[in-house]
Amino acid sequence: MATELHKLIGTSEEDDDEDMEMDVKEEDDDDEENGQKHIAAPVMVGVGGMATSSSNSQFQQHHQQELVSTPGGSTRRCRPLEEKERTKLRERHRRAITARILAGLRRHGNYNLRVRADINDVISALAREAGWVVLPDGTTFPSRSQAQRPAGGTPAVVTSSSSHMVSQQSPPASLRGVTSGYQSSVEYNAGRMKSIYMPGSSTYDLSSSVRSQTSPLVGDGGEHTESHPLVGSSMNAVGDKQILDQPQKLLERDFAGTSNVPVYVMLPLGVINMKCELVDPDGLLKQLRVLKSVNIDGVKVDCWWGIVEAHVPQEYNWNGYKRLFQMVRELKFKLQVVMSFHECGGNVGDDVCIPLPHWVAEIGRSNPDIFFTDKEGRRNPECLSWGIDKERVLRGRTAIEVYFDYMRSFRVEFNEFFEDDTISMIEVGLGPCGELRYPSCPVKHGWRYPGIGEFQCYDRYLLRSLRKAAEARGHSLWARGPDNAGSYNSRPHETGFFCDGGDYDGYYGRFFLKWYSQVLVDHGDRVLYLAKLAFERNRIAAKLPSIHWWYKTANHAAELTAGFYNSCNRDGYATIAAMIKKHGAALNFTCAEVQMLDQHGDFSEALADPEGLVWQVLNAAWDVGIPIASENALPCHDRVGYNKLLDNAKPMNDLDGRHFLSFTYLRLSPLLMESQNFMEFERFVKRMHGEAVLDLQV
Repeated sequence: MATELHKLIGTSEEDDDEDMEMDVKEEDDDDEENGQKHIAAPVMVGVGGMATSSSNSQFQQHHQQELVSTPGGSTRRCRPLEEKERTKLRERHRRAITARILAGLRRHGNYNLRVRADINDVISALAREAGWVVLPDGTTFPSRSQAQRPAGGTPAVVTSSSSHMVSQQSPPASLRGVTSGYQSSVEYNAGRMKSIYMPGSSTYDLSSSVRSQTSPLVGDGGEHTESHPLVGSSMNAVGDKQILDQPQKLLERDFAGTSNVPVYVMLPLGVINMKCELVDPDGLLKQLRVLKSVNIDGVKVDCWWGIVEAHVPQEYNWNGYKRLFQMVRELKFKLQVVMSFHECGGNVGDDVCIPLPHWVAEIGRSNPDIFFTDKEGRRNPECLSWGIDKERVLRGRTAIEVYFDYMRSFRVEFNEFFEDDTISMIEVGLGPCGELRYPSCPVKHGWRYPGIGEFQCYDRYLLRSLRKAAEARGHSLWARGPDNAGSYNSRPHETGFFCDGGDYDGYYGRFFLKWYSQVLVDHGDRVLYLAKLAFERNRIAAKLPSIHWWYKTANHAAELTAGFYNSCNRDGYATIAAMIKKHGAALNFTCAEVQMLDQHGDFSEALADPEGLVWQVLNAAWDVGIPIASENALPCHDRVGYNKLLDNAKPMNDLDGRHFLSFTYLRLSPLLMESQNFMEFERFVKRMHGEAVLDLQV
């Protein structure tokens, strides 16, 4: 571990101390060589550009007290020991920040930085990522594609009712000046998810409207220097001098006295190992006690099918979960549990690998059609195909019987936790990542944002279902998947199926999409029905994803391949909401804060509208009276992100006063436990609970 940290950071404390001593010595040498320059007293410039004599004379008197003679007749400034120590501390702090930035870029951003990379390497890597050409001597210029990019490529900043800037005409805060680190968790996550979710255009590009509102650099002579998208917006001119922009004030809603929304924290994915043992119980207990100190309501945990029923069908090992649940109950926490019938690993945020049970994998080797399959015949073992819901291919059991037996075993094993209401909700896994959707965008098969994905209906069981539906319709030739729907990374207009006037809106297209989406609804209906039987009076929930790219198109291609028939003339979520309502379940929607990416990612290319999707899904659920739980889809540690979560949890203009049933924070980690991050989290919990906070800016 120490070796890995050394490789990531690249410097040791001893090296830092030696380098800092050299830096301090070099500063003293520079002072001695340029002693004559220190004698000239600078002129203090006021707001209007005029020198103030009183402040100038005071500065000269103070400055002369620091000058001493040298044997050579020159003068130099005497640097007190305290100032040298302060310089060392500042340098150590700067180097620590640089080390964290480099480690983060290597670990999460796939940047190929050398071990002892400096700030020049970082700037070069970021510039190349943005499409610029950087020569070895430092000469930098835009590439041909960068030079031809339209000026208005970056979307405007989206503001919400609880979090907005005073000056709406100013450029985004993240673009005002050059910083050495991320200003928010979204910028951190943008680097972390590079090449998976982020589009190709640079987040540093400024639109033409923003550039026209920023002041160019002004030199002492009053000449305008060349405007630069990174530097030009960080300074404005007052008189004949340059001054840095003041940070903009963040305005917030006051949630004091509002409804209480319980806050849960998701436990780490690997809290239980593959032997079903609790990992580091002492360390976890310490973290849970810290969470208890800020009055969170409970925790949430995955119960992995691949761990509990790993080796032999219907032999369940719940030992690690028993110890965990007992610890949670002793701390008087509530508990939400996920029945996770999918594999873990390969998706964004997965830091452990938990496959499906071994006995299922053995069946899959002899019968790969139990897994979802694309048109090229590639299998996806992330979860079982819905085509085998009623097929006895799992050692004499159907897929839904396997799910029911697992849930019933859990209910019996943890009966005491249900009886004393420690377990408050069971979320039932319905597909990949536990969400009710097809695995249409698998990273392992090459998908990258904002690709439309591919239909996943080519295993023999789903093809058989499609053939029956086509024959019942009287068109046996329709017993096939679309042959012109593109590939994982296609854009809608590049395909004959999704383009304007394409086959998706023809007779065959409407038939296929209706069948494809109905398979999804039927699967959710069957599993939730059995979950209701297993858990009786206890609350259950189903999870829906946020497929927000291409939402502004007529076809909604990415939603269609995921199983949501939500084109411009259909409401694809109303049917799902009615199905969930039938079983008395709650809806867990994972897109509570994803619109924060509007400020940093170029959504215009993907015609995405995450905020519009949020409100369509929430209204579809609230219209039929479904309670809504939610969780953050991206890491969040800053106030702006928390304000957006609060806005969705407690809509300001809702006449019925509707709000979320609960909110789950993803997830417990050392980063959350850092002092500043945890203070912001504590403040967020208070506002979710409707308590007053002292530092509110309204």
